Amino acid sequence: MWIVKRKRSPLISQVGGRSLFIVFFIEHEYSCYVNCRMGLIRLRVRDFANEKGWTLKEVAQRTSIPYTTVVTYANSPGMATVDYTALYKMARAFEIEIEDLVEIIEE
Repeated sequence: MWIVKRKRSPLISQVGGRSLFIVFFIEHEYSCYVNCRMGLIRLRVRDFANEKGWTLKEVAQRTSIPYTTVVTYANSPGMATVDYTALYKMARAFEIEIEDLVEIIEE
C-alpha cells in the first residue's frame, strides 16, 4: 500500500493492486476515509487481537479508537468505507503493516 500525503486534496492508494480513493476531511487534524470503489474489504481486527491475546476493549484502549468502532470493524463481514487513521493506529498497535490488516473480499 502506498499513500501520498497532501493537504486538502484527494489521495489515491493501492491495496493488492486495487485503487482506493481517500478523501480528507480537515478540521483540527487529518481524518480520512478509505472508500473501495467496486468492492468490499474486511478488517482482520479480531484475528490480530486473538493472536495478541487482547479483547476488543483492549484494542480500543491501546489504539484510542472508540470501542464501538473497533467492534464494528471486527464484526463487519465487508465494508466499503474505513477510517484510515483507525487503520494506521490498529496496524501500529498490532505491529503489522496496514496491508496485513486489510483483506479484499469482493472486487
